[in-house]
Amino acid sequence: MVSLYVVAVSNLVEELRVQLGAGFEMAIPRVYEDLKIKAEREIEESLRRYPKAMKMWKLLCADPEVNADWDIANFIAVGKLKYNDHGEVHAKIVAANALKMLDILLENNILPDIIKLHAGDEDDAHLVVLAAGLLHDIGNVVHREIHPLHSAYMAISILNRLLPKVYEHPEVMYEIRNHILHCIYAHSSKIKDLTIEAALVGISDGTDMTKGRGRMAFDIGNVDIHTVSALSIEDVVIERGTERPIRILIKMSNSAGIFQVQELLVPKIKGSPIEPYIEIIAHAEPLGSNKDERIVHRLIIKDGKLVPL
Repeated sequence: MVSLYVVAVSNLVEELRVQLGAGFEMAIPRVYEDLKIKAEREIEESLRRYPKAMKMWKLLCADPEVNADWDIANFIAVGKLKYNDHGEVHAKIVAANALKMLDILLENNILPDIIKLHAGDEDDAHLVVLAAGLLHDIGNVVHREIHPLHSAYMAISILNRLLPKVYEHPEVMYEIRNHILHCIYAHSSKIKDLTIEAALVGISDGTDMTKGRGRMAFDIGNVDIHTVSALSIEDVVIERGTERPIRILIKMSNSAGIFQVQELLVPKIKGSPIEPYIEIIAHAEPLGSNKDERIVHRLIIKDGKLVPL
């Protein structure tokens, strides 16, 4: 029997769609589908020259366990805790942004650890970053608390099943797996990332802060600085920088978006192995305007919570 979890909020009904999958599926705003398609296109563009990474991409996307983990991770994060999206869309955005930054580093002859150590090539580096990006949050199915650890041990059985379809030599396969596990565990800003690959995944996690993925948490009643600031972020663009190789350009409609930058992104960059290679530019749009777009017009406090009117 197919069961559905539908967010019962009247002003969100027009935006909701139900993903077509087996078993439990969350109802999500339509804009999430656009974000997912964009991320998938960017991932495949990055991987087009890397057959091992491309094969792993297809294996992960088609895997029932991975898809089930994305579904329930989102149920716990959004449905129960009223956080922003932590399911399939978030995973693919993180993977896409991490791969984009990896490509820029390689263009500038800045090598990830797996290449510097002669433990793999560019294809292997893309596979490590891709797999870690897609699996970094699956531990939310256990609980949000210490989810990086949950994600790492849950990923072991998935990687043990799928990586042998890409790598023939068992020892090489397990070494690649272990690089992925470090990236998954170290994606939290509270855990030091020790490789460039891990830094790419952790920082990319912090770049997924646009209003599109923050919409549901706000509309189901979580009104706080986290959701309001997320709705202030119009877009996050990863591009080639001028002062440093990578530029993270953050476009805001309201200066409240600075909270997202300061609390979510900067801690992941500070002290990371790729901090010297990243510049952040955040600006409010339209440029030159002295007024912010209003996110909340009126609030009341009901049962100890802020509720928009």
